[in-house]
Amino acid sequence: MPLALPPLVDHHCHGVLRHGPDVEGFASYLTESDAPAAPGTSFFDTQLGFAVRRWCPPLLGLEAHCPPERYLERRRELGSAESTSRLLRASGTGMYLVDTGLPGDLTGPTELAELGGGEAHAIVRLESLAERTADASHDPLTFLEVFDHAVTASARTAAGFKSIAAYRYGLGLEPDPPTPAEVHQAASRWLEERPPGGRLTDPVLLRHLLWSAVRTGLPLQLHTGFGDPDLRLDRCDPLLLTAFIRAVAPYGCPLVLLHGYPYHRHAAYLAHVFTHVYADVGLALSHTGARAGAVLAEALELTPFGKLLYSSDAFGLPELYVVGARVFAEALERLLDTWTSSGAWSDEDAGRVAHLLAAGNARRLYGLVTGEPRGGEDGPVSRPGPPAPGPAAAPGGTR
Repeated sequence: MPLALPPLVDHHCHGVLRHGPDVEGFASYLTESDAPAAPGTSFFDTQLGFAVRRWCPPLLGLEAHCPPERYLERRRELGSAESTSRLLRASGTGMYLVDTGLPGDLTGPTELAELGGGEAHAIVRLESLAERTADASHDPLTFLEVFDHAVTASARTAAGFKSIAAYRYGLGLEPDPPTPAEVHQAASRWLEERPPGGRLTDPVLLRHLLWSAVRTGLPLQLHTGFGDPDLRLDRCDPLLLTAFIRAVAPYGCPLVLLHGYPYHRHAAYLAHVFTHVYADVGLALSHTGARAGAVLAEALELTPFGKLLYSSDAFGLPELYVVGARVFAEALERLLDTWTSSGAWSDEDAGRVAHLLAAGNARRLYGLVTGEPRGGEDGPVSRPGPPAPGPAAAPGGTR
């Protein structure tokens, strides 16, 4: 059946570059590796690279699958702003929930929404918020007080929070909140030993950050599964969060397990058995490209249909918004065609589930209302939602 999707809600994404990269720089955004491609090869020769060459050239007036050099030449001819706007608007994205915690000359939520012709809200990255707070704090008491106020202030405007504890330590953290004495001791130790701009890796403080967000009641996004070499993949299995998930349940805080791959079936199980757990496979679909349908089908084996969310995890290149959206829509359409033609699903149910995955689930989870005024670079729009502490301005810094 032809699949008609509503404007997508991209519930996990990042800003795009304000200035177009060169050929090598462009290709570096097509991989999670931080190393060069093997000699004589390019990261264009990946599932994601092929998907970019399939979907994006026609949007800039070229034939699909044209050589990368010709595509990038056309990009330069049009200019960065024009290329970015064309690509973003062609992605079909109506709302962006932007994690502003990555460094670089990237658009913030407001600018991204203007370029893409949609709306935007900020997702506050906890680790970046804590590191910015530490940059301006000279003692543990001040650091903890300012961070607590920042969380509270951000909760009034942010759509939610995000943690990259998976990168900094792994997901096998102790599940319960640390005591005030433990937090103060850990903060003293970290501030004393921290080099300028140093990253937060202390497991006690990471737990404190997670629980600070949990107490706000806003959705908390958690990176799980694969990413760049800065993480240990064996420490990123979402099943390691099981005890934490149980501990969070009484607080009413939704937990959103991002990415998941290759543990996306584990994330699906957790979403299946815990009411407050949700899942997405955004980054996985883009990087698996022509195999995305298999990954999406596996995620839908156990994930309740009202708890799987669309995201692109696009970062740096507007092309990644296009690929995320097109790969998702094509994979979903093929799956639904198979299931409806076999009689397993009705056409009506298939259409309803498609709308849930594309936008409805995210709108419900994050309390999104179309037409709200957009938020600024450091936080989205004010919206109904649980009171309590939440992060302050938009995060920034490295993973």
